[in-house]
Amino acid sequence: MISNEQFADSPQPTGDVLELARRVLTIEARAVEALRDRLDDSFTRAVQLILHSSGRVVVSGMGKSGHIARKIASTMASTGTPAFFVHPAEASHGDLGMITQHDVLIALSNSGESAELLTIVPLLKRKGAKLIAMTGNAKSTLALEADVHLDASVEQEACPLGLAPTASTTAALALGDALAIALLDARGFGADDFARSHPGGALGRRLLVHVKDIMHRGDALPKVPQDATLSDALLEMTRKGLGMTAIVDAEDRVLGIFTDGDLRRTLDKTADIHGTPIGSVMKANPRTIAPEVLAAEAVQQMEQYKINGLLVADADKRLVGALNMHDLLKAGVV
Repeated sequence: MISNEQFADSPQPTGDVLELARRVLTIEARAVEALRDRLDDSFTRAVQLILHSSGRVVVSGMGKSGHIARKIASTMASTGTPAFFVHPAEASHGDLGMITQHDVLIALSNSGESAELLTIVPLLKRKGAKLIAMTGNAKSTLALEADVHLDASVEQEACPLGLAPTASTTAALALGDALAIALLDARGFGADDFARSHPGGALGRRLLVHVKDIMHRGDALPKVPQDATLSDALLEMTRKGLGMTAIVDAEDRVLGIFTDGDLRRTLDKTADIHGTPIGSVMKANPRTIAPEVLAAEAVQQMEQYKINGLLVADADKRLVGALNMHDLLKAGVV
C-alpha cells in the first residue's frame, strides 16, 4: 500500500479532493439528466434517417469530440449499425473518399464551429450524404447546415476553469449511446447478433458457447441402470471423474442423479455399499438442461441452486450429456 509519506515532496491538493470529485460527478450527472429531459422529435428523426439509409454511419469530430466520436462509432458497429470513424482533418486530404452518397455523417462539435468539419460539409452535401450534427449550440454553423441537429449543450463544464471539455463530452457520449441503443432496438438486434460481433474474449464465449459444445458424451458420460447398486454407481463416478452419475432406464431416460455429496450423506447412514440399491439413495427427477441452451445459463442454474453439475437431456428426457462447473471454467464461460 502506498503511504502518504511517499508523496511528501510532490505538489499537494489545495482543497478537499473528495468534495471536488463529487462536484464533478454531480455536474456531469445533471448534464445527462438535462439532456434526457430535452430529447425531442429531432432524436426520432435522426434514428429514422439512419434506419432508412442504405449506407453506413460515419462519425467524426476533432479533439476530445473526436475521441467521443470514435467510441460512438464503435458502439454502433457492435450493436448492429455499421459505422466507422473518420478524422475530419484527414477527410480533407483524401479520406473523404470513404464516404458515399448513401452514408450518414454524425458530426460532433461542442461549439458547432469546428473548422475541419465545416470544411468538409459542403463536399458531403454535394455527394448527397446526410448530416446529423451533435453540438452544444443550436445556432452554430454546423447545426444550421445539418439535416438533423441533436442538442448536446450543457449548462457548465465540470472543469473549474470552464475550459476542459468534461460535462460536454459526457453528454455527447451519453447521447451517442442513446442513439446506438435506439437503433439496436429498432433493428431487433438480439443476443445472438451481439455474440457474432464479439467472438473473442469472455464476452464471446458467454454468448456463443452452448451446453452441447462442452458437455461430456458417449463413453465419457457417467450413467448406471436403475437396478445398479451403490457400489456400481461409485465405480462409475470414479471412472468418469465428474463427481456424479446419472441413473437411467432401459431407454436412457433420466430417472435420477447421484453425486459426491449424496455419497457422503449416504455413508453417514449406511456402510453397505454393495447391497444398497442406487434407486433408494439417488435424487429422483433431477434438474436437467437442454443441449441447445447457452452454457451461461448452466452457470446461472448451478449458482442459483447451489449445485456443481448438471445432466443434459433432450426433449424426451433421454440422457445426452453431463457437465460440471470445472467444464464451464475450462471453457472460459465462468
